Amino acid sequence: MKLQYTLEPIKFQTIEELPHAWNDGDYKKLLDTAEYGDTSDLSSQELKEMCLLSISDNDPAEAAKLVLAYVFGERLNPGQIDNLSHEMETEKVWEEYAELSMHEEFFNATQLLYKAYNGKFPHPEAVRFKMKVTSKEKTGMEIFEKDTEACLIRLLVQGMPENTLINRLFDDELKGGDFKDAKDIIWQYTEEAAENNSQVFEIISSTYWFNDLKYAETFEAIIETEED
Repeated sequence: MKLQYTLEPIKFQTIEELPHAWNDGDYKKLLDTAEYGDTSDLSSQELKEMCLLSISDNDPAEAAKLVLAYVFGERLNPGQIDNLSHEMETEKVWEEYAELSMHEEFFNATQLLYKAYNGKFPHPEAVRFKMKVTSKEKTGMEIFEKDTEACLIRLLVQGMPENTLINRLFDDELKGGDFKDAKDIIWQYTEEAAENNSQVFEIISSTYWFNDLKYAETFEAIIETEED
């Protein structure tokens, strides 16, 4: 069964920092790791500023080790952290690391280091965009109740060039079935302004995947389901 949709871009922007990536608790723990001392009297702004200063007291590779160890804990071993701490100074690890499930966290780690060192690390860029999705069938919006990210990606790629990266890397997954990487391609999403047959989605992801969408105008898209 083919379901038909109209996708209308509402807003597209490039961002350097993800919403809620770091909070006061994170800054306190990083300051504890850096042996800063008592943080109980610091305001939220002071916590952030002192955290950045404490990080920048180290050489870049040592600072990267500190942040990576905090973010990933035992998911990366000391050898991996050591290698990545050097790679992060020149490489966009949030795009290039083999494990997609870690990309968002690598982005957040790089963003913190980029701020601490005034640009010595690669410039982190993500995309944040809103898209209104309207179904031509009454039941067309029901597909978003399950595998939301996979359904969104399958629609969104139809508004991008044929040679866009997702098309090249996930040709089989885009046709249907299991798309386990979808949740790691779309880092965050929220649903807004729902109507009977339409929904506005705000999506945050890497420019690596969706930068081509900034050129998109309203377009038609189809999803094929297994149901007759």
